[in-house]
Amino acid sequence: MKIRKANIVSEDKMITDVYLHENKKQSHTLVAVPELEWSALISYEEEKRPLVQKLKQSLAKNMQTDAAEELSQKIVQWVTEM
Repeated sequence: MKIRKANIVSEDKMITDVYLHENKKQSHTLVAVPELEWSALISYEEEKRPLVQKLKQSLAKNMQTDAAEELSQKIVQWVTEM
């Protein structure tokens, strides 16, 4: 498991820790943001651009849209480096 620092402010709340757990056997990564009570399962086969949009829509339910877009881009970058 890896922990990344997002350091994104949304609605006067600082989002810091993003947890990434890679499961190579099942070809996916679990991403969790405890401060938002949010998580997602990302398959290795997912394309970057649609994945950013998917994450942004999901995160926007829990935070401001611009912060959700920034966080989704960071998550995709972290997941693709693994």
